[in-house]
Amino acid sequence: MYLTDVKGIKVGHANNQATGLTVIIPPKGTVCAVDVRGGGPGTRETDLLDPKNMVQGVDAIMLTGGSAYGLNAAAGVMKYLEEKNRGVDVGLGIVPIVSGAVIFDLAYKDYKTRPDAEMGYEAAKNASEKENRLGNVGVGLGATVGKILGMESAMKGGLGSYTIKVGQVTISALSVVNSFGDIFEDGKKIAGAINKKTKEFYNPKEILKLMEENKEKYFKGTNTTLSVLATNVKLNKTQAEKVANVAHNGYAMSIFPVHTQYDGDTVFVLSTGQVEADPTLVQALGSICVKNAIISGVKNAKTEEGYLAMEDL
Repeated sequence: MYLTDVKGIKVGHANNQATGLTVIIPPKGTVCAVDVRGGGPGTRETDLLDPKNMVQGVDAIMLTGGSAYGLNAAAGVMKYLEEKNRGVDVGLGIVPIVSGAVIFDLAYKDYKTRPDAEMGYEAAKNASEKENRLGNVGVGLGATVGKILGMESAMKGGLGSYTIKVGQVTISALSVVNSFGDIFEDGKKIAGAINKKTKEFYNPKEILKLMEENKEKYFKGTNTTLSVLATNVKLNKTQAEKVANVAHNGYAMSIFPVHTQYDGDTVFVLSTGQVEADPTLVQALGSICVKNAIISGVKNAKTEEGYLAMEDL
């Protein structure tokens, strides 16, 4: 189950040794909206997606590591799209609309190694309807979770996906899990702040005590979980924005604490408009897709750089 289950959606990845990015290229005419939450967002071209603004969709969405530095990679995505004559016609030529958001993974391996325009071009060029890799790939390479006690007790996060089909309706989510909080499935913690020696999770009382005693140590990092929710259901920008609003329930069902001042949690919604259906269906099932895509992100992650993955527990 992958975002490319929605007909016409293409996904591409690029990595270097320390970080990566993922580019989603939808079909022309796809409507796009966004909902940004949390106190530490890093975004590009998201104001444009407000329903009251002119442009109805995007030519690509970029999810990237490297914190704000990673936004530079969008120049490469734009270059690729311009070569393919994809963008808004402004009379003198075209301007590709590339919206994006970042995760903070600078503490993962190498602070000085970040996604750049060359990687952005590569990811866009690699975009395919057949892409289905998860875990330590693209923007998921440097993702970690459970950083409420700092990087010393964090676990490996990654890229996850989940799809629901009901009749002709397809709804799919792609999420990179890089959260301050822990990850839960059906109320049970499956990844998060852990004692690496005993491979046991810290309990809430221990976490609160350590947080209070070590404020300076534990609150330096920044995090963020990013999701792209795509559907073939026809939505206008206002309806798509409402779907993005409700999709954040998927974060609340799988991450705790969530939407903190140390996260920049963001959900993009893409509507390819191939099927007529009630937007409420997309709202409800979309939040489930996002929840399970987040869980998929930690289930598909692999141990790397000393960060344990869920599969090792």
